[in-house]
Amino acid sequence: MTNQKSKPTLKIIPLGGLHEIGKNTCIFEYNDEIILLDAGLAFPNDEMHGINIVLPDMTYLRENRHKIKGMIVTHGHEDHIGGLPYHLKQFDIPVIYGPRLAMLLLQGKLEEAGVADRTVLHSVMPRQMVRIGSHFMVEYIRNTHSIADSFTVAIHTPIGVLIHTGDFKVDHTPVDGEFFDFQRLAEHGEKGVLCLLSDSTNAEVPGHTPSERSVYPNLDRVFSQAAGRILVTTFASSVHRLQIILELAQKQNRIVSVVGRSMLNVIAHARNLGYIKCPDNLFEPLHAANHLPPEKVLILTTGSQGEPMAAMTRIANGEHRQLRIRKGDTVVFSANPIPGNTIAVVNTIDKLMILGANVIYGRDKGIHVSGHGAQEDQKLMLSLTRPKFFMPVHGEHRMLVQHAKMSHAMGIPPENTVVTNNGDIVELTEDGISIVGKVPSGIELVDNSGVVHHEVMKQRQQMADDGVITVAAAVSAEGKLLAKPELHLRGVVSTVEKSLLHQLVIKTIERILRERWTDFAKSFDREQTEIDWVGLQVQIEADLERLTRRELRSRPMVVFLLQNPGETAVKSVEAVKSVEPPVKSVQPVKSVEAPVKSVEPVKSVQPVGRRRTRTTAKAAS
Repeated sequence: MTNQKSKPTLKIIPLGGLHEIGKNTCIFEYNDEIILLDAGLAFPNDEMHGINIVLPDMTYLRENRHKIKGMIVTHGHEDHIGGLPYHLKQFDIPVIYGPRLAMLLLQGKLEEAGVADRTVLHSVMPRQMVRIGSHFMVEYIRNTHSIADSFTVAIHTPIGVLIHTGDFKVDHTPVDGEFFDFQRLAEHGEKGVLCLLSDSTNAEVPGHTPSERSVYPNLDRVFSQAAGRILVTTFASSVHRLQIILELAQKQNRIVSVVGRSMLNVIAHARNLGYIKCPDNLFEPLHAANHLPPEKVLILTTGSQGEPMAAMTRIANGEHRQLRIRKGDTVVFSANPIPGNTIAVVNTIDKLMILGANVIYGRDKGIHVSGHGAQEDQKLMLSLTRPKFFMPVHGEHRMLVQHAKMSHAMGIPPENTVVTNNGDIVELTEDGISIVGKVPSGIELVDNSGVVHHEVMKQRQQMADDGVITVAAAVSAEGKLLAKPELHLRGVVSTVEKSLLHQLVIKTIERILRERWTDFAKSFDREQTEIDWVGLQVQIEADLERLTRRELRSRPMVVFLLQNPGETAVKSVEAVKSVEPPVKSVQPVKSVEAPVKSVEPVKSVQPVGRRRTRTTAKAAS
């Protein structure tokens, strides 16, 4: 370790996917060249109000965009490619290499986002080598996973070969007949692998993960027992599961209607590539299926994770335009909830049962199997590659720790293993591995407008917890109230009478105008006075916040609207009356047009400019 700094060094910087499930993103950096491996997203939790997706903090890549030489995609799951349409609005990626299915799915996403011209997509085949920059050669090695066209990669660098497993399981009977290329992994292990970065998702699960084929007889039994329509929901990207479901539909003489845009896209691309094989006449549009006998219909939908806008969720809520649950319907959840989605899935199942459906779900039914290898599969990966250094990736902290312990039991010394967090800079040489620093890490939250600043989320949470109070007042150039201030409460629970609170608000504003007016109104001569309206507004709002906390014993958001003689307020007093909960017409921040730029949050709507205004005494009178 003493000579490590003088030797060639490779940096590995994970930006997502560690201590969590989702948004898998990793940087490899050598000298002045960076390559990116995957760029995924995650989905919001219940406390992320109004948020659509969660991305890793990409500050480091924005600041080092001139070093980016290209990107490696391992497979087409959203938690590995879903962030790219947003990242490409912030920086270019010269070239992206990946499997055919992933590239087709990504092409559609980039075109829809209007960023297809920010990169070049290249499809790769098994064992194909691609050069990225002058320091990286990447070899694609076929693996098996829950989506077709999934790869492990061998990254050839000036200091040695790194193996990144991507997501994998050991499936000896793959549905598509594409077998795990153990031979090529073993060849790399024989020649020498400097470092292995391996999927840790099921590091706590003993044994082997069952083959995808193991769900076939269980789904076959469920389908054969269903007397009416069958509605099946699974991950849209689970191509092998979709193939099994379509095979069973054909076997039991049911036509298939596909509901959900992502499901339609995946099936279309997978059929074009030959990963899904079925006749064209197996499919019928939903409006035609609604007129067929129930026992002849199978409906394949999105929504296995209880996503608010997915088809199955809308069906459960009675909000789907073409589908209603009928007595005798069988609904099959061929997926387990991922962490964070359990409550949403359970709520959807309850609603479907209330509507009269027979819902089949749960791990004990054998209708779902993981796409990630369990402990024995992970041990096989370690034994085939025989790495000098080991870095567990893709999993929550306890999974990474368990995987590291597993590597120690298989002969890798603890000092040759690092358990990292997002943002850690892992420095790798021929002789050592260590964490030497940290880059900006964390999350970027995206809603329909763009990236949402952390302060905005705090404000949304505050409104959700304690509501919002809006006060509007007009003040003259002499520091007098021109009218009785308006007070409106939305979502505020209070034991204080509104009339009493209104009086306290008026007294607070009058006190500030009486005692502090000279702090904000400076006279230069008899003809001219400079008034700091912004400072006055901030002071009044701060005092109103203290008043509401004291009287209400809660912390509602306070929005103070100030109108002065020289300016027009953003909201008139009459307009404030029409504000509907949760005060959607009074925005604490401006929206942004792209996730490139976040906005500086403000604590209230500013009805005056960020400048001092001069009011002559003569005009004021």
